[in-house]
Amino acid sequence: MTTSTTSFAFERIAKSRINEIDFNNLEFGKYISDHMLMADFLDGKWQEPTILPFGDIPMSPAMLSLHYGQSVFEGMKAFKNKDGDICIFRPQKHSERLNKSLARMCMPEIPEELFIQSLHALVEIDQAWIPTSEGASLYLRPVVFAYEPRLGVKIADHMKFFILTSPAGAYFSKPTRLKVEETFVRAAEGGTGFAKCAGNYGGAFYPTTLARQQGFDQVLWTDAKEHKYIDEAGVMNVMFVIDGKLITPKLTTALLDGVTRDSILTLAPGLGMTVEQRKVSVAEIEEAFKKGSITEAFGTGTAAVVSPIATINIHGTDYNLPAADPGSFQHRVKEKLNNMRLGFEPDVHGWNYIISTQ
Repeated sequence: MTTSTTSFAFERIAKSRINEIDFNNLEFGKYISDHMLMADFLDGKWQEPTILPFGDIPMSPAMLSLHYGQSVFEGMKAFKNKDGDICIFRPQKHSERLNKSLARMCMPEIPEELFIQSLHALVEIDQAWIPTSEGASLYLRPVVFAYEPRLGVKIADHMKFFILTSPAGAYFSKPTRLKVEETFVRAAEGGTGFAKCAGNYGGAFYPTTLARQQGFDQVLWTDAKEHKYIDEAGVMNVMFVIDGKLITPKLTTALLDGVTRDSILTLAPGLGMTVEQRKVSVAEIEEAFKKGSITEAFGTGTAAVVSPIATINIHGTDYNLPAADPGSFQHRVKEKLNNMRLGFEPDVHGWNYIISTQ
């Protein structure tokens, strides 16, 4: 999809900070681009967005999101493609997921057109911040939170919607060591696990810290009821290649509907891979290791696309996976996704939102 420039009220920064940034050493999320977009939900509707210099905002200590957690965000990327145009990857899917999260948190949904226009306008203004080195991108962070100051427990009437952008270098994820989590819970069915709300991440810090103290990188979350079935890997969806099939936990209200997950599942049949979305038990994974029928395991997410898994600790025993090679499914699907986003392969699914720079 290609569209033209969208105009919002715009205050340009007095002096760009871009020359202060070492684009050869970009730490993920450390640097914020020159401008940010802001819109308020007041009087029952979203107001016209404004683009202004990135900076602090006034905030009451009684702001409802600080006390009761009404805060939702998204994470996505923009790239420069081979023709020099800007590609935002799957903004419609991110809009859909954001609105599902907002609805679950009793927050006003953002019309898809407003969401995409807002992304377009901000990215176009700060396009100089898009890194052009291989594997680099401009990370986009839309966030919505309750802004109304009130100590009473209530649904806020005043919300704020922001978009921040941040240049990100190539994400090289070393193979991770995971521990199957059998005590703590990330989310339960019927809860907010499918929503990208802030509390889901804060609540995961403690068990993840304990796992790291034991020599692991992340936890492999299991279901809240029995700790019998696999949910997610850290903050990523998880996939396994067993007996030549791509197997991943079926979505429930406890699992995040990952955009990268969806993209990989869509592309898999074209790469000769049979897909199964179903319950995946810890016992099945352990048995597959013992039989030698599991050949790959990896996490999927916006940052790394795929994150190879080296070790899964089950009931105190380490089970190791072979290193991924160029012929592995995770390598091939990552390469195909990157080629589609950069314009080296046809975008047959219409996933790329193109902003022309010509």
